[in-house]
Amino acid sequence: MNRRVLRALLFAAALGFPHVATAAAQEPAFDILLRGGRVLDGTGNPWFRSDVGIRDGRIARVGDLADAAADRVIELDGRYVVPGFIDIHSHADQGLDAEGDAGSEGARRRAAPNLVSQGITTVVINQDGGGPWPIADQRGRLESRGHGPNAALMVGHNTIRRMALGDDFMRPSTPAEVQRMTEMVEQGMAEGAYGLSAGLEYVPGIWSETSELFPLVEAAGRGGGIYIVHERSSGMTPMWFWPSQDDPGPPTMIQTILEDIEVAERTGVTTVATHIKARGADFWGAGRALVDLIERARARGVPIFADQYPYNTTGSDGNTVLLPRWIFPGGGPGARPGSGEAVDYGAVLRYALSDPERGERVRLDIAHEISRRGGPENLVIMDHPDETLVGRTVAELAAEWDAFPVDVAIRLQLEGDRARPGGARVRGFSLSEIDVEEFSAHPWLVTASDAGIALPGDGPVHARFYGTFPRKIRRYAMDLGILSAESAVRSMTSLPAQVMGLRDRGLIREGLVADIAVLDMDDVQDNATFFEPHQYPSGVDYVLVGGTFVVDDGELTWALPGAVLTPEADDES
Repeated sequence: MNRRVLRALLFAAALGFPHVATAAAQEPAFDILLRGGRVLDGTGNPWFRSDVGIRDGRIARVGDLADAAADRVIELDGRYVVPGFIDIHSHADQGLDAEGDAGSEGARRRAAPNLVSQGITTVVINQDGGGPWPIADQRGRLESRGHGPNAALMVGHNTIRRMALGDDFMRPSTPAEVQRMTEMVEQGMAEGAYGLSAGLEYVPGIWSETSELFPLVEAAGRGGGIYIVHERSSGMTPMWFWPSQDDPGPPTMIQTILEDIEVAERTGVTTVATHIKARGADFWGAGRALVDLIERARARGVPIFADQYPYNTTGSDGNTVLLPRWIFPGGGPGARPGSGEAVDYGAVLRYALSDPERGERVRLDIAHEISRRGGPENLVIMDHPDETLVGRTVAELAAEWDAFPVDVAIRLQLEGDRARPGGARVRGFSLSEIDVEEFSAHPWLVTASDAGIALPGDGPVHARFYGTFPRKIRRYAMDLGILSAESAVRSMTSLPAQVMGLRDRGLIREGLVADIAVLDMDDVQDNATFFEPHQYPSGVDYVLVGGTFVVDDGELTWALPGAVLTPEADDES
């Protein structure tokens, strides 16, 4: 209400029309008023006490609004108001694309309950070089179906590489193929993507050379985009490496970071080394070297960042297979090609061990996998037909059975579930807390989940699906003091917004979109465990996406207010 109208109403009241003044006083100034909160504005600055007024999906006022009216007033009593969290590495793609009308399982999945319950209001999808094509079609489907959090789309390098090279992809690309991929990146950027994602440890990105990436990243940069890259290797060797058959000298994580820096420096495009880690017992402690490489590059102006999920175990479903994939029919788990018959993996392993020379190769590769997954003391049995083994480590079983860890892995298959590769579900805690903590506190480190959408009835998932963002605040900021709570919140809000180029969210500022979370810092806590991962966090009391509640007083609303974000819309806001 402008001042001229207000003066007229007050004048009318003075002339004997008190009902007019009463109506003016009662007219809501805001749709929602968050009163009496402590604002952590996303910059990393200390909190300040303030009210926050929301109108038409945006933050209308930040300040003392004690006398303001609103359609709904929420008394926060000192709880913390923070920007909604931006998950810069999300695998929510399939969940957001689920079919189904209101009330269906598909609609519940699109609400992304495990994500919004953490305070996540925006997800960046099509990661690790994946995602559908073209971007315009994906964008259209998402916009027509509706979803809980906002979504920002990336162009997947592996997707367009398969299209450009066809089935003949186990080689470097030709100039003509690079040109074709460049044109596809340009097309994707024109259709609303925020940049290029790559998965260089996955097929077919494994066979790309650094020279292939330069023009593709430059094309993303010309469209105002960024480059998010999954490592070629996260330890001493890539995940595809088997010492029994691959030549020594594959890329290490150190070489991976050097390549990322080279791409960022050559192209000038903001680059994110995604889910940075130091995997494998033989690589623990290397986090300091990786940090030094990034900080030296940043000191000379290279736009290199990294993101991290704050856990010491990898793998979405905790299904670590200690046996080498090459012994399985078709090179990996599944039915025997063309037969339609299920595979007896126990029989497959017996056959592989029946020849002494081949058996030695199998044992060499199992030993390598045990080390890569954190060593026998960090390999936990999550599921096995013999329930007395569940919760035990490979090291404990080796001591009990008076066996080498390699023999434990073999016995788990032979005496376990013969229809499951490895015979048991095993989770490897392949990262060291030393390295997790080393990465956590740096100002160029973004917090990200690397998680998809899950519902409580789904199968096993990584605890990060439900707990990433509360865990970073509780464990690494409040409990361990690795960084401040203010810095932790910054790593989830203004920092990813800065990296992505999101101008209208990531801060508590007047005029910005009302993507907001309200946290009870005394109670904020990740509750997901690896044996019981489908548990929502505590202390995330309210979450708004564009001014609409997706979490209301600690309860999911299953609302679908999320938008597909585009750089064009960002520029107009």
